[in-house]
Amino acid sequence: MTSTPSGQLFVISAPSGAGKTSLIKALRERRPELALSVSHTTRPKRPGEVNGEHYHFVDISQFEVMLAQEAFVEHAKVFDNYYGTSKAAISEELERGHDLILEIDWQGAAQVKNLFPEAIFAFILPPSSAALEARLRGRGQDDDEVIERRLAEARREMAECGWYDYLVINDDFDQALDELEAIFIAASLETDRQRARQPELLADLLGEPATP
Repeated sequence: MTSTPSGQLFVISAPSGAGKTSLIKALRERRPELALSVSHTTRPKRPGEVNGEHYHFVDISQFEVMLAQEAFVEHAKVFDNYYGTSKAAISEELERGHDLILEIDWQGAAQVKNLFPEAIFAFILPPSSAALEARLRGRGQDDDEVIERRLAEARREMAECGWYDYLVINDDFDQALDELEAIFIAASLETDRQRARQPELLADLLGEPATP
């Protein structure tokens, strides 16, 4: 009987405006087997967002209770709002053998790296500073002051990209999507995961006893 491999944890970060959310959405349309962790946040819902799908929207007091209970594998404060990822949700998905994406900022990614060093970390970059500013202004959601804050924060975030395993530059969307998908394909072909997924085949080819 084929054993079920443990799921792989993927952490994807990017500055606001780099296209991370759109790329992950398109990736999951191509590979629907990928699960997406839903974080908790204290920020208000944006137009079109759904509670429990985009985020678990909670107030500050609820978030602080979860912090006191050590319910988060990572948490961070970004633009005066708190974000956190549930430990229980991650463990449950990985134990089921599901590959799981965490869409979080670099602060949270650094915390996850300490607890899950085997996770795979990818950072999405814009093609230029000018393109990033144009994207932020093109949203039409923020005033000039907020945009300047986001640009300053983006520079701080991008300074952390060097310790990530992979960098994807989102200039041409389709190419960036192909490159992001390639990371997931490569991870699925790692030797240990193939051994767990294809024990009988490898036993036959290598002359080894199959592991039940």
